[in-house]
Amino acid sequence: MIVITGAAGFIASALAAKLNEENFNDLVLVDDFSREEKKANYANKTYTALVDRKYFPQWLRENEKYVQFIFHLGARTDTTEFNQAIFNELNLEYSKTIWNLCCEFALPLVYASSAATYGLGEFGYQDRHDIVKSLQPLNPYGKSKNDFDIWALEQKDQPFFWAGLKFFNVYGPNEYHKSRMASVVFHAFNQISANSSMKLFRSHRDDYADGQQMRDFVYVKDVTEVCYFLMHHRKNSGLYNLGSGKARTFLDLAKNTFYAMGLEPQISFVDTPADIRDKYQYFTEADMSKLISIGYQKPFSSLEAGINDYVKNYLMMDKKIW
Repeated sequence: MIVITGAAGFIASALAAKLNEENFNDLVLVDDFSREEKKANYANKTYTALVDRKYFPQWLRENEKYVQFIFHLGARTDTTEFNQAIFNELNLEYSKTIWNLCCEFALPLVYASSAATYGLGEFGYQDRHDIVKSLQPLNPYGKSKNDFDIWALEQKDQPFFWAGLKFFNVYGPNEYHKSRMASVVFHAFNQISANSSMKLFRSHRDDYADGQQMRDFVYVKDVTEVCYFLMHHRKNSGLYNLGSGKARTFLDLAKNTFYAMGLEPQISFVDTPADIRDKYQYFTEADMSKLISIGYQKPFSSLEAGINDYVKNYLMMDKKIW
């Protein structure tokens, strides 16, 4: 059995699709399955059991001898939520419980960290362990992820293999339910479909022109390839960046969404919402050398290729899921 937490969500359900394609069908999907709008993400998957996240620790105690690997990808991911207690419960304490169970039962673990841990990038975007305590995340979500990374690195008892993946800006199928937190590609497609135009956030810094803010956008199918690699690799434990390794502008993203739809770009700019303006990252770029150094060789999709696949084979086909 392979366990995937957060399986009704975006990245975790995409990983389930990847594992099914590779003929791994003995999957245990863990989440809060009460949200009807997320049901499509797992309804088409092949799996052995659905387990409510509240009961998963007890389920694991009763079934640990059948489990070969745990992907802990479930988390509260809303960067606009500022109630730290919510993140402490769902992202920190729950993750500690899963870590300790993996230690107790000698189970390998891959868990979701985040590029939000890097804050404004004062210390760069290298997945070094020695800078983790110095990082300054910009919101409670990023802080909860960094707090767990710090805690994990300090533990004397560790799973025999573990990896914390610092996801950068992931986009692709299965994110339809994420509302405001869905990728810019998803929002761009919907805006363009409705209005034949789209609006990007204006820059509020003199050193960045409008639309020239840059992020490391990574296609969700590439993310699942890395997870699949680590499931077999099972050595070189630690924190790893998971981006494309190449920062691109939001203007590039918007233009390529238009091109994938067969349209000429019509782009304007609006003020960044005040509630996130002072927490807004203007540049991120994953240093991917550490993952490559342990043997990962597959190339990452270019922004053009990823958007083209997502738009033409999913969004334009009215296909929500992979």
